[in-house]
Amino acid sequence: MKAKVDEDRCRGHGVCWSLCPEVFDLTDDGYAVVLTPEVPPEFEDTVRTAMGSCPERAITLD
Repeated sequence: MKAKVDEDRCRGHGVCWSLCPEVFDLTDDGYAVVLTPEVPPEFEDTVRTAMGSCPERAITLD
């Protein structure tokens, strides 16, 4: 599974990072970035939760 953050949609709420800092990080401006595009299996459920919890629906999974 691969995670992506749409930088045009992200508004810096930080929900994804707070749920899964192993996969997501925040830039100096507070916007989300993916640390590891290929999500390790042990974090897949948490990343799905982060995707569903994103207020801007900026996270997609492939």
